[in-house]
Formats: sequence, structure tokens, C-alpha cells
Amino acid sequence: MTIVSKTSNSISCSRLLLLFVCLILSATYAMSEEVDQETEAADSQQSQGWIEDFLQTLGADGEFDPNKLIDFSYLPGPFYNPEMDLGVGISAVGLYQIDSDDDVSQLSSLVINGLASTNGALGVAVANKTFINQDQQRFYLNAELFDAPDVFYGVGYDTNHQDTNRIDFNQRIASINPMLLQRMSPTSFVGIGFDFSYAEASKIELLDSVVEPDILDESSRSVGLNVLLNHDSRDNVLNPRSGRILEIDARFYRQYLGSKTDFDVYNALYSEYMQTGRDEDILAWQVRGRFTSGEVPWDQLSKVGGGDLLRGYTSGRYRDKQMLMSQVEYRLNLPGRHGMVFWAGAGMIADDVSEFDGNSILPNAGVGYRFEVKPRVNLRLDMAWGDGDSGFYFNVNEAF
Repeated sequence: MTIVSKTSNSISCSRLLLLFVCLILSATYAMSEEVDQETEAADSQQSQGWIEDFLQTLGADGEFDPNKLIDFSYLPGPFYNPEMDLGVGISAVGLYQIDSDDDVSQLSSLVINGLASTNGALGVAVANKTFINQDQQRFYLNAELFDAPDVFYGVGYDTNHQDTNRIDFNQRIASINPMLLQRMSPTSFVGIGFDFSYAEASKIELLDSVVEPDILDESSRSVGLNVLLNHDSRDNVLNPRSGRILEIDARFYRQYLGSKTDFDVYNALYSEYMQTGRDEDILAWQVRGRFTSGEVPWDQLSKVGGGDLLRGYTSGRYRDKQMLMSQVEYRLNLPGRHGMVFWAGAGMIADDVSEFDGNSILPNAGVGYRFEVKPRVNLRLDMAWGDGDSGFYFNVNEAF
């Protein structure tokens, strides 16, 4: 889950912006305390102030307790945006270990995100990563159930880029994607999974748009199998500080499996994480693409925007069959459990790969605050700007 407040409504999202400013000031103060090396530990403790005290009462103590079946932290976050009105989101972040004698596998994680708003929007998302048998196998599970407002600007850059083409609607979605990965070498895995998703649109409001909303009239049901191949030398899946990942994920949706249409989706990803030599600062960058073919339903079109893919653009606004994007991020480590990030990126969408056009590039940039709630698990607050769009994001774990 990503809770987003569009910055064009600066007064309405003042509560989130105030929290963001307070956290930034807290991090800045923590950095200034580095000057006195002899009292650094005590000063860093002071600098974290009421924010850390409050988070610690929710289990966000920066530690892992192996005596608990699942060591949870709970992170609430109020939000406001024009689509959902006033609401509250909460993230439950749990770490656990399958085998206490396993000194190879990293800690497994269970993240449960939920939201509710005054206009009736409800949603829950689950992301689970389990490391098994000295990390010889990995089990990943992603699932979500949402009934919430969304936006549609048509399909393709030209229509998506026109502000007047906005269509508001309510989207109900349900999806689940379990996957089992088997280690094939010290740095490679093969995985196979099953993917089910259902989406339907209701309460469609054209506003001033000239875009035909016919594509939204049909509910979507996509059922398929996916195969994953990757090279993964990252030191940690949730929050890497070194290494790289090269991954290809192919998904095949077929009517004989229960899908309404036949289509294919191919995800390609390359990410690299490098230590800069300054304390524990990290330079991270990635290139990723999502390419589709066949009779692709409206909810399965490739998109940019949201909390992970090109922050700063409204999720659902820019969509087409093909997507290509890149982003680079500097992760600044500060005393205590504080950190900041600075990033820039760019993306493109098109109906066909041959139609990617340099004149249709979508740039973005932003700044964010990080607070370590559990070992290698960060609370993430990001402010991002795009071409005529912007957003504020409250989430757990890094964007990539």
C-alpha cells in the first residue's frame, strides 16, 4: 500500500506535510550532532525525540526479538487526497525466522497494509517474503483487496498528458500471486508462480473528459502462470546495501486457466547498489520495463506512477501496453536511525516498443526521509515532482 496526497492540495494534506517537515528537521538535527564525537551516542538519542518515543511504543524499536513468533511493529498514518478524502492507513511490519539454527537466511518479513477513509474507501495489501532451508528456497506472496477511487485518462501518452481527460471511477480489485523460488547457484534462482486478479469499475464520472470510457465497462479477470529467472547478489532483499539483481518475469494468462482473455506480460529489471565510501551511504539505480502482448485488459496495462514506479505521477494516469523507466537514488545515512534520500528518474509508455519517443519522456525527482523501524526495514516518507503532477508518499520499505 502507498498512501498518496497530491501536493496541489497543500492545505488539505497539511497534516502529512507537517509530519514530513518534523521528521526532516529531526534528521537534520541528528546530522548536526555528529560534530561532538564524544557525546554522539547521547546526542543522537536526544535528537530522535518524541517521534522515536512514539514509534517505540508501537514496536518500532529498530530491533528484532527472536523469541517472538513474529516480531511486529505498527505504523499509523493519517492522510488526505481528493479521491479518498480524509483517512487513516496502518502498516503492520513483522519479522520472523523459520529456523533459529539457520545462520544463512536473512530474516523473513510479513508486511500488512490497510487503509480506510471517510468516503468509504477500504483496502488491505499483504507482502510476504519467507526464506527457507539455509536460503535454498524462497516463498513470496503478494495479495490485495481494495474498494477505492481511481483515475483514468485513456490509453497512451497523448491522451494521458491532457489534464482535461481525467475520468473518476471506483475500482474494486482482488489479486493474489504466490511464488516459490529454488536456488540454482550462489546467486541465481528459478521461480514459478500463479497469478489471479479481478477488477471492476463503477461510479464512472466523465467530468470534462472527451475520452471514451467504454474500456471500463467490462470487468477484468486475469488468471495465469508466471516463470521467473534471476541473478541476485544483493546482501538483503528488503533494503540492499550492495550487490545487484537481474530479473526476467514472464506471465502467461489464458482462457483455459480461467482468464477472460489471452495475453502475456514480460517484466525486466536490473538494479544495482553501491557503497559510496561515506559512512553507510548508498547509490542505487535501476532500469525496468514492462511489456505486454495480446488482448490486454484495462487493469493490466503497463503503468508509471505511484509509490514505486516513477514517484510524482498519479498511479493510473499514464498507462499503455509498454513501459520503460529508470531511476537513480542517493541514500544518505544519518546518526541514529535516521536517513534521507534524493532521486531522479524518467519513464516512457507506448503501444509498441518501436514507438518509444524521446519527446514523450516523463521526468521525476524527489526527496525523502527514512526511519529504521526494524533491522533493514525503513519507514518511508517521500515528496516527489513530475511533469505537471506531484505526490506525497507514506510507505514501508524502499521503492526499489
